[in-house]
Amino acid sequence: MTHPACDPRLTPARPDLADIALEGLVEAERFVAGAPGRVRVPSAPLRRAPRPDSGIDTEAVMGDAVSVYEVKDGFAYVQLAHDGYVGYLPAEAVGAADPAPTHRVRALRTFLYPAPDLKRPNRGHLGLGAAVAAEGQEGDYLRLADGSFVFAPHCEPVGWREPDVAGTAERLVGTPYLWGGRTSLGLDCSGLVQLALDLAGLACPRDADQQERALGRPLPLDDLGGLRRGDLVFWRGHVGMMLDAGRLIHANGHHMAVAVEPLAAAVARIRENSYGPVTSLRRISPSAGS
Repeated sequence: MTHPACDPRLTPARPDLADIALEGLVEAERFVAGAPGRVRVPSAPLRRAPRPDSGIDTEAVMGDAVSVYEVKDGFAYVQLAHDGYVGYLPAEAVGAADPAPTHRVRALRTFLYPAPDLKRPNRGHLGLGAAVAAEGQEGDYLRLADGSFVFAPHCEPVGWREPDVAGTAERLVGTPYLWGGRTSLGLDCSGLVQLALDLAGLACPRDADQQERALGRPLPLDDLGGLRRGDLVFWRGHVGMMLDAGRLIHANGHHMAVAVEPLAAAVARIRENSYGPVTSLRRISPSAGS
């Protein structure tokens, strides 16, 4: 039995296996220490069960640090370091923790090449926010630890920040909606917010209900007209971000994309579709939307 205070999304515990740090808090047949690892593929689905047909809760992207509790039957049971999410990654997506990332991708997408030559067949792509370990530079390309090359002007050293969270969200307009998505190829509502805040150097939980509890400070619910750039608007199971006093940007299933629309129109449609009224308004920080 899991301790009632433990959110299963964030608790590496099963009836047969749990993190050694949870001993005494949960019941499990055995307790183990997580081994450090890192995501070594452009992106990978984190599933709630070790089956390819299991639902996707979120995604891990290149450079994400993980704790690995078990590798079995092609899946790794892990906890993501950046937001604590627990689930199953394809085992081949996880490699050694070192070398640690040196750069992050600032372009919406960039290609991996086998040589510092744009004419060579690419090996895949990396999305906004992915982290890579560079061992040097050849011309305009970073040489990565795995032997791939990436266009250097598409990257910034680790520690780079994009403080305009709403500006980051705007860059992603038109990105298709994807349940569990957190890359520039597909995003859900909370994935959009998390990516924008992450690039600003702000810690952000993964899901909308977690974000509603953890982020910023509450604003009066009766003052929709007092919102400003970067403020967050929450419904039951949904979140969007204000671009200014009247426009909302959000990844949503109505448009099946990241879209901008008048807040009033979104509020009316969402209420009409039985998702209910706005549940809270939150301001992240005075500078988050500057």
